[in-house]
Amino acid sequence: MSLYASTPSGSEWQAAIGGFHLDMNETSAATVKVLYTAESTATGGRAGHAESSDGRLRVDLSVPSEMGGDGGPGTNPEQLFAAGYAACFQGAMGVVARREKLSIEGSTVTARVGIGPMGQAFGITVDLRIHVPEIPDRADAEKLVALAHQVCPYSNATRNNVDVTLTIV
Repeated sequence: MSLYASTPSGSEWQAAIGGFHLDMNETSAATVKVLYTAESTATGGRAGHAESSDGRLRVDLSVPSEMGGDGGPGTNPEQLFAAGYAACFQGAMGVVARREKLSIEGSTVTARVGIGPMGQAFGITVDLRIHVPEIPDRADAEKLVALAHQVCPYSNATRNNVDVTLTIV
């Protein structure tokens, strides 16, 4: 069962998290104090290669056959985005869980990133499937996920631009 069909508005957030007030205007307008900057360079586009400046990430890229590509052995930007979003969201859940005195031990976040035409351009969708076995109370799990969605940098970057569905499984 989905918690949200798309990114909720401010009043929907307040209702979704049990009246907890978080003014997104304050957080979205705030200046980011950069603590770390990742840098990667791509060559050859979707059928090329990408590498981080520190050499820790080196990947060949292939275009999925569903998008007219050869479906080669390389990864693609959507898989990389899905991995990053899933990891980041779980990290945000950890921040919220510590604050709320909840355990996310054994939890998983699976991100599904879709891509397709959107008018004359392309767009993406995100479906996050969140499993929190240590939180049996559905209301507590929903509050944790809603607050993590406010904390997560990927959620903040996609808010009001990408349809993001949060599903507790």
